[in-house]
Amino acid sequence: MSIAERLIAARGNKTQVEVCEAIGISRAALGMYELGKRVPRDEIKVRLAKYYNKSIEELFY
Repeated sequence: MSIAERLIAARGNKTQVEVCEAIGISRAALGMYELGKRVPRDEIKVRLAKYYNKSIEELFY
């Protein structure tokens, strides 16, 4: 499973807007991560992992 697929699965029923507002990134950035066009910076990886209640390793490695 790719990083993009893991991020989409972790988001579940939440909207991109909900996630973005909660962690402080733009919807465009999250969209790029979920399309596999960009990989988030380490600080964003930490925020996403905390928000989704997953380890960084589970989501990104």
